[in-house]
Amino acid sequence: MNKKVLIADDEPNILISLEFLMKREGWQVSVARDGNEALAAILSQKPDLVLLDVMMPGKTGFEVCQAARADESLAGMKILMLTAKGRDTDVAQGMGVGADAYMTKPFSTKELAAKVREMLAGG
Repeated sequence: MNKKVLIADDEPNILISLEFLMKREGWQVSVARDGNEALAAILSQKPDLVLLDVMMPGKTGFEVCQAARADESLAGMKILMLTAKGRDTDVAQGMGVGADAYMTKPFSTKELAAKVREMLAGG
């Protein structure tokens, strides 16, 4: 079965490039442009993996992650947080609310694609 990936980012250029990259990898892709849209999409689509930007309007990636982790039906979903904030405290906060992994922008698309493949293979 084709794995579903949700990309949540409020930056259009990042959204477009990540969507292209994930489709090229063969995943079924949907997008969300803010935190509220991301949470709604997570609850309705139940993706296998979410690429979740931390800094978004509506709800932050941390809030979206925390809300998703509170829903037991989403227990198997992987969350990869993407952020320009690479400080240890930000990484710790992301992991603290239930993120499975964390990548700091800018990241290489090759590195991101490899991480997504690894995370989806494990689930």
